[in-house]
Amino acid sequence: MLHYIKFFNFYFAVSLGLVSIWLGGMYIVYGYALYLAFYIIGDAVLGDDVSEPPLLNDTLLRYMLYSALPLSTVIYLSGLWLVLPNDSALWQWLSPYLPTLLIKAKKVTTWWQIAVAVPFLGLMLGGVATVVAHELVHKIGNPVSVTIGRWLLAFSFDANFSVEHVYNHHIKVATADDPATAPRGRDVYSHFVKAFIGTQKAGWRIEKKRLTRKALPFLSWRNACIRGWLMSVTLLGSAYLLAGIAGVLMFVALGLTAKFTLEIVNYMEHYGLVRHPKQPVRPRHSWNSNRRVSCWTMFNLPRHSHHHAQGAVPFEKLKALPDSPEMIGGYISTMGIALIPPLWFRIMKKKLAHWDEHYANEEERKIIAQLNNKN
Repeated sequence: MLHYIKFFNFYFAVSLGLVSIWLGGMYIVYGYALYLAFYIIGDAVLGDDVSEPPLLNDTLLRYMLYSALPLSTVIYLSGLWLVLPNDSALWQWLSPYLPTLLIKAKKVTTWWQIAVAVPFLGLMLGGVATVVAHELVHKIGNPVSVTIGRWLLAFSFDANFSVEHVYNHHIKVATADDPATAPRGRDVYSHFVKAFIGTQKAGWRIEKKRLTRKALPFLSWRNACIRGWLMSVTLLGSAYLLAGIAGVLMFVALGLTAKFTLEIVNYMEHYGLVRHPKQPVRPRHSWNSNRRVSCWTMFNLPRHSHHHAQGAVPFEKLKALPDSPEMIGGYISTMGIALIPPLWFRIMKKKLAHWDEHYANEEERKIIAQLNNKN
């Protein structure tokens, strides 16, 4: 049972984070610091988890994943709560039923503390909604899972990830044709812009081919990309109805933060790795991590090498593959390093040199030589 319980860690971390948001004021700042410390220190101290226990209770695992939707909704509503105008009709209706502690907490929270809450809530949203959605959209034979996954992604304007990621990224990973794979020398900030545009183009292109093949109209409700954006518009509209323009701005800020978090993760999972397009995807084509806290709170997403080698394998069956190319550290600490390009490039230069020597095959070394000549 312990191996099931460990994956409930994301509830523990997010619950503490939400309590600090509701308490308002400096509790937001303290909560954010503790949230980051939980991941960074936990990964550093607790080390790796290379266990591969058989988890056979499919029902428990499925509802563990599905629970991310109500939890993500609470994160979304908590952001709206912070900016809900005190003179709004909703506030006037709610306030008589709320504990005095919550009312006072909201009133003492300043604009800069709300500004701190944006990356805090955005990171939580990315850790719950995006991570779980990534697992669910791979279950292409289960419409319920895919639909829930797309709604989770709609919080970050990215429901079409379900199209591009499964049918483009997994096929073209570690090649120049994959917008989610960052080439050597590209910083995370420019990668975010290029990846956002590139993945959208790829998703629409894939959907157009699918609809053409079935002789269906491109501009219609049958277009999954159109439906995906309508999902986000629906959430955006609900933000306006609940909290007005302030709610819209908060939703956009949280969504973009969660989307940026996703692209940082893509960046550090694949940065600088190469593959000949005609050769199969192997574990060496993704940076891997077995750090305990990251794996337990992200449903084994850090076991990325096995995930890309066999994309249909569910999270509970992903193998540790300790001989795969190793990421700098846990996910949150690696994200922090990626946000500082000079530090990132210095560290990754050594790791890529090691990959070139110990993992790359002859064809990949030729690609690397061509890239070096261009630079």
